[in-house]
Amino acid sequence: MKNKKFILAIDHGTTSTRAILFDHNCKIVSVAQQEGGVDYPAPGWVEQDAHDIWLDTLAVLTKVVNQSGIEPEQIDAIGISNQRETSVLWDKNTGLPIYKAIVWQSRQTSEICDQWKEEGLEEIIRQKTGLRIDPYFSASKIVWMLDNIPGAREKAEQGDLLFGTMDSWLVWKLTGGKQHITDATNASRTMLCNIESVQWDDELLELFNIPRSILPKIVPTSQNYGTTSPFAFFGREVPICSMVGDQQAALFGQLCLEKGMAKNTYGTGGFLLMNTGSTIVRSQSGLLSTIAWQIGDEVTYALEGSIFVSGSIMKWMRDELHLFKDVSTTEQMAIEAGTTAGVYVIPAFVGLGAPYWDDKAKASIVGLSLGTNRNHLVRAAIESMAYQSKEVLDAMEADSHTAITKLKVDGGAAANNFLLQFQADLCQIPVERFKVNELTALGAAFLAGLAIGFWNKDDLKIEVERQFEPQRDRQEMMRRYDNWKHAVQACVEFKPEIL
Repeated sequence: MKNKKFILAIDHGTTSTRAILFDHNCKIVSVAQQEGGVDYPAPGWVEQDAHDIWLDTLAVLTKVVNQSGIEPEQIDAIGISNQRETSVLWDKNTGLPIYKAIVWQSRQTSEICDQWKEEGLEEIIRQKTGLRIDPYFSASKIVWMLDNIPGAREKAEQGDLLFGTMDSWLVWKLTGGKQHITDATNASRTMLCNIESVQWDDELLELFNIPRSILPKIVPTSQNYGTTSPFAFFGREVPICSMVGDQQAALFGQLCLEKGMAKNTYGTGGFLLMNTGSTIVRSQSGLLSTIAWQIGDEVTYALEGSIFVSGSIMKWMRDELHLFKDVSTTEQMAIEAGTTAGVYVIPAFVGLGAPYWDDKAKASIVGLSLGTNRNHLVRAAIESMAYQSKEVLDAMEADSHTAITKLKVDGGAAANNFLLQFQADLCQIPVERFKVNELTALGAAFLAGLAIGFWNKDDLKIEVERQFEPQRDRQEMMRRYDNWKHAVQACVEFKPEIL
């Protein structure tokens, strides 16, 4: 054991931070997790404490090494995957955030985005960044903080403020402030990066009035960026060798390395990515064009559909409606229901993502009757994850002119067999789940290991745990899908004034 070497992945998600050790056989050796807090200071606002995230990271790093029984010097490299668009500004002299981190889900910058739309900036942003104007992305969050935090803009213009998504923040802290960097995948989610040149776009910075000095340097996804500061990791200087947005990490972890391969992560949100190779596919169907990864000078692109609420619908049903105590029971509840009894749940709690991009839409439950019970509601909520995914997959096929023949899946809700069988039936394609569900962390580990020669590309492997084959009639499933689209339309049209 003492002679073995390992790769350590830090997987920072919206609701938790984890540290996971992988051995040379791509197997998990040890996992440590720390739940994180999320604040909702006003309707539609979602924030986190970036300093707490840093402390959580230190905690899981310590725990994963201690419980594994290995020595810190056995770790060859660290890789980082992170929630992407979540944004923080910090004082580079004190190292302290000037405000809470504004989370990707937050809609507090809707007015800024509305103004940019009124100014006719949508097409230039789509062409340069591959994104839509939406509060989801980092640019409006930066502007909001610069304009609403007293003294922030002055500090920024004086060169005393730094911006980062969570990868930048963690690397800056881990390196003792020596590295202010972000990788190409995270940069491509800010609405400030030209995805053709993989550089910050001066025209956009000027339009948004964002000082270039606050931005991190853009670097490849897999590279030795420098080492941990000894105080941050057991007195050791360990190379940090990957930074990658969580969804791109999952795409790499599932070995969707060829053009046309696709994955779905059923996490807090739902995120579908399709590898489009060296080509930027410009979506006509409400999808995003994004960077999948950059290795050396070679950039791989992807089409992405972002579903704002996926697995978190179950958390809402548990915590607010008290329909069940444990999410693990929902699979059986859905099976016992046998049907939704005509109920459809549209979980637009923070608007609708792809392919609608309607940040004003409100969540709704349609088709209720006096016979509706909690099992029907739970089943409808689970089915909503599959319906939303189907809409995105249809859009991907239309944009890429490529048929998706298999869907690879991960994320917490991927443990639900009912969901995956329903997804296979709805899309009429096989759905593949792996023995390792930590695909985001595995992707970060793969990219870090490749950078130092711990693995070569042929060493990378994952084992399939189960493949779900379509079992239900295509026509029946299409009728259900048509009903879903009608329900979504009703949701989109109903925009009540908040009194």
